[in-house]
Amino acid sequence: MEWMDKSRIRNFCIIAHIDHGKSTLADRLMQFTGAVEDRDLTEQHLDTMELERERGITIKAQAVRLSYTARDGRGYELNLIDTPGHVDFTYEVSRSLAACEGALLLIDATQGIQAQTMANIYLAMEHDLSIIPVINKIDLPGAEPERVAGEIEQSFGFAPQDIQYISAKTGKGVLDLLETVVELVEPPRGDPSAPLRALIFDSRYDPYKGVVAYLRVVDGEMKGTERAMLMSAGVTADVLEAGFFSPAPEKSAGLATGQVGYLATGLKNVRDCRVGDTLTSSRLPATAPLAGYRPLKPMVFSGLYPADGKAYPELRDALDKLQLNDPALVFEPESSTALGFGFRCGFLGLLHMDIVQERLEREYDLSLIATAPGVNYRVTLTDQSVVEVDNPSRMPPAQTIAEVREPWVELSIIAPSRFIGPVMDLVTGRRGEYRKMEYLPTRSSMSAGANGPADAPANDARVHLEYLAPLSEILVDFHDQLKARTQGYASMDYSLVDDRPADLVKLEVLVNQEPVDALSIITHRGDAQSQGRKLARKLRELIPRQMFEVPIQAAIGNKVIARETVRALRKNVLAKCYGGDVTRKRKLLEQQAEGKKRLKKIGRVDVPQEAFLAVLKIDRE
Repeated sequence: MEWMDKSRIRNFCIIAHIDHGKSTLADRLMQFTGAVEDRDLTEQHLDTMELERERGITIKAQAVRLSYTARDGRGYELNLIDTPGHVDFTYEVSRSLAACEGALLLIDATQGIQAQTMANIYLAMEHDLSIIPVINKIDLPGAEPERVAGEIEQSFGFAPQDIQYISAKTGKGVLDLLETVVELVEPPRGDPSAPLRALIFDSRYDPYKGVVAYLRVVDGEMKGTERAMLMSAGVTADVLEAGFFSPAPEKSAGLATGQVGYLATGLKNVRDCRVGDTLTSSRLPATAPLAGYRPLKPMVFSGLYPADGKAYPELRDALDKLQLNDPALVFEPESSTALGFGFRCGFLGLLHMDIVQERLEREYDLSLIATAPGVNYRVTLTDQSVVEVDNPSRMPPAQTIAEVREPWVELSIIAPSRFIGPVMDLVTGRRGEYRKMEYLPTRSSMSAGANGPADAPANDARVHLEYLAPLSEILVDFHDQLKARTQGYASMDYSLVDDRPADLVKLEVLVNQEPVDALSIITHRGDAQSQGRKLARKLRELIPRQMFEVPIQAAIGNKVIARETVRALRKNVLAKCYGGDVTRKRKLLEQQAEGKKRLKKIGRVDVPQEAFLAVLKIDRE
């Protein structure tokens, strides 16, 4: 079997901040290498998911093999992986980097370096990749490639001759970029004669072919006729089909050292094939698995319940299948007195949570109720045992708690210098701690040269702020507030750092004297009273009126800290009375009052779905 010489294989990915042109550049690369005919090419061709096209963002990393003939006449095989840009999908980026030797760092010529640009380049440096800085959108009227090049040189230390200038929309500079990839990205390392070892960097479920693993062959070669073994799971599987992406799956005889492709295993149990596992040959297995990649821990937790309780088994199966394609999603069964049986799910952020919920509803035809998101707390009890609490209903009684620790994140914000005051006010109002601030280069500071320092503030300066902040404080509306206070110019990125002790309490909501566990939240003691008032006020608007008064109370333990009342509906029992004895009217009113008391004793209040999202909509400012 003839394989492509691995010295002429290049594996690379595109990393960038959201909306800096990754998918458009991937379109041009496919067009210029002939991977897709011009008549078949669509905008953002690799964004195949309906949600990706609707929202205009990349959610899943996609791979494609490109055949390129360089200017020296030699043919090369380029394996490109297009990655997402949003902070919630950083795990997709980390998995792609593990399968590559090089990365194109794409930066918008109109916006410059953004928060996730910095996060992604540090990820690439950790994986020891060859990084090629590329300034995109140079065709736009507001493009400032010289200023952006200055930012890149100062922030990351690249030389001016290392920076590529392109327009992914028009194709200008893209052929030069392909030559640079061939020159600077290293060919794959690995031993073709060693036992097969392939890293699984993504996977999906096919109803006919079973689990389809996306993999990068590191050592040895994989033939489409032999049995494969998953090393950590210890499961063997027949190779039903092997191939590569062009960008549609294309069957081949196998995969050689350094190549990227897919393998249909026929496995029906989605838990047998995990992303990050090492695939080897069952006939001649490898002795040690690959290092894989570091799986990310979920940071946001929420309950997902079927609107119809009978759909619980369908929700469980859907989560199982979705988890195969999205290993950052974790879930376990839970029950709620208000909502019945459901699952406690862990996500990497609110956008990730929103995408998972929408995929479940669209792809699996489910109707879901999601409870308010929260984070994972480490609670030390008085007997020195430690419990993990990701659900307010699991918070132990206050008298048994010795200490509660909450997760803190390192927060990176890039914004114009004129918004420093509003940004600082926002972060410190969320219990944030200032770390450092530095100015990015500007047109005036670059042209000043020796006349002034490059880090001096200017009218058009942008500033990079770093803070430490509790994760729970930046979850819900922080990004919206940041955009509002900076007129949309700021960008942010965050990463988990450690746990810290905090004075936290469980805020419980009682409707008609009955606690509703799905509405409970864990909050800082100093914010509890204002949170309780706003939540009670919001619920008063959402809960429909009954024939009796419905008290809504927010309480910490046995102490009620806020109360609102849903007024009773009142039937006009005096409508048929016209004139006559006043005692008749009084008797009718007394009978009505007695009836309302009896109703209240046996009354049960139905809480609408909107009420469970009320916690999200509390305006904290």
